[in-house]
Amino acid sequence: MHCCSTKPHFIIVGGGSAAFSAAIQAVELGVRVTVINEGLPVGGTCVNVGCVPSKNLIRAAEAYHRARKVPFPGIQAEARLQNFSEIIRQKEELIAHLRQVKYVDILKDSPDFHLINGRARLGDSHTVEVDGKILQGDWILLATGARPAIPEIPGLRQVPFLTNETAYQLSELPESLIILGANSIGLENAQLFARLGSRVTVLELLPRILPGEQPEVSLALLDHLEKEGIKIFTRARTQRVVVRDNAVVLEVEMEGGMRTFVAEKLFVAAGRTPNTENLGLEKVGVTVNKKGFIQVDDYLQTHVSGIFAAGDVIGEPMFVYTAAYEGKLAAINAIGKERVKRNYFPLPWVIFTDPQVAGVGWNAVQAKENGWDPETVTLPLSEVPRAIAARDTRGFIQLIRDGKTDRLLGARVVAPEGAELIMTLSVAIKSEWQASQLSDMLFPYLTLSEGIKLAALAFRKDVRKLSCCAG
Repeated sequence: MHCCSTKPHFIIVGGGSAAFSAAIQAVELGVRVTVINEGLPVGGTCVNVGCVPSKNLIRAAEAYHRARKVPFPGIQAEARLQNFSEIIRQKEELIAHLRQVKYVDILKDSPDFHLINGRARLGDSHTVEVDGKILQGDWILLATGARPAIPEIPGLRQVPFLTNETAYQLSELPESLIILGANSIGLENAQLFARLGSRVTVLELLPRILPGEQPEVSLALLDHLEKEGIKIFTRARTQRVVVRDNAVVLEVEMEGGMRTFVAEKLFVAAGRTPNTENLGLEKVGVTVNKKGFIQVDDYLQTHVSGIFAAGDVIGEPMFVYTAAYEGKLAAINAIGKERVKRNYFPLPWVIFTDPQVAGVGWNAVQAKENGWDPETVTLPLSEVPRAIAARDTRGFIQLIRDGKTDRLLGARVVAPEGAELIMTLSVAIKSEWQASQLSDMLFPYLTLSEGIKLAALAFRKDVRKLSCCAG
C-alpha cells in the first residue's frame, strides 16, 4: 500500500497525544503517515497511565469520601470500600474504551495511515529503522514522551517501588504508603489513596509542597491535605531505602536529624525524564539539553532540518493538551506552506486535588519580573455565596492585575471544582481584559464563577459590604 504511493511520507515515532495529533493533521494535509510505537500502548501516558486512570480513581475516592463526610446537619450517611479490585477493573474498562475510540479508530480506515509496533532508530534525517526494516520519510517527528524519573537514592532500585505507571494496577489497597515528591502527581495520589483508606506519608526534598507556586497556594493546599490525615514532611532528603520484614524502610535526613519511615508500599513521584535512549539522536545530530529533553526551535524543529519533536520529550510544559497542540503544529510546519510559531500564552493548568488548584498567566513575582506593576487580590471562598450555600468554603480566588492599566495578568484558584473557573480567566487574559471588565459582567448568582466577579470587584471595593448580586 505505502510502497507504491507517490505521496510525501511523514514518519512519526511515538504513539501518544502528540503523535496522533500530528498524524491526523498530516493526513488532512494530504500526505501518508507511518506511526511507529513501542512501550506503552497506543494513547501514551495520558490514556494508559496518566490523566485518564488517575482522574477516574480520584473521582472514585472523592465519591467515597463525600459519602462519609456530608457537611449538612440532619443527614447521616455511611459508605464502605467493598471491593478495591472492582474499582481498578472499571478503570481498565474506561482506558480500553478511550484508547479504542480516541486513538485506534480515528485513522484506522485511512489508506494514508499505517501503524507499526516496534522499536525505531534514526538512520539519518530521512531514514528510520524499525526491527531491521528501513523506512524513508520526507519528514520525521519524534514524539516518544517521557516516563517517571527515578532519583539516585541508595537502595531504591532494589526496592519494588510504585510509579504512576504501576500504582493503578494494584489489586489490593496498600495499608500504608510513602510518596516521594509533593508536586502534582505526588499530591493527587496522596489524597487518592488516603481517601480510599491508606495511611499516607509524603516526603518532599524542597522547603514546601508545590515548590513552583506561590507560598499562599502551597500553604492552603497543605492545610487541607493535613486535615484529611495525610502526613507531609518537607526538607526531607531520603538517604537510603531498604526492604525489611516485607515493608519498605526509608532513612531520611530531616532538619532535626535522621528519621526512619516505614510503609507497605513506596510511590516515587519525583518528576519526569524523556524517552530518548537508543533513538540514534547523536548519530544524526539531534541535540538534547542537560536533562535529556530534545531541543527544538519555536517551530518544533530540531537542529536537524526535517526532524521535528513534540510532546513530553521536549520538556515543559508537559500536559496532554500542549502535546496535542505541538504535534499538530509540528505537522503544519513540516508539511504546510506556512510556518507557525508555538505560543502557549496564556497556559491554563490544573492540579486535581480536592480542593483543586488551578492557574493561568503570571503570579505577582513573574509579572514584576516581566516589567509590570502587579497588584494582587485574594478572595476567600467564604465570601462566595455558592460556596457558603454548599457549606464548603475551602480555598480562594486570586487575581493579579497591572496597577497602572488594570490589565488582568494572572490568576490562581484553590477551590472545590476550581478547575472549572480557569478557562474564563484564561480567555480574559488572552483577550487582554481589564479587571474592571470582569467585575462589570453579569455572572449567574449562586455559581462558583461568580467568585471571579467578586474577586475583580475586590480591587476597588470591600465585597463584605455588598449585598447579594450587588456590583
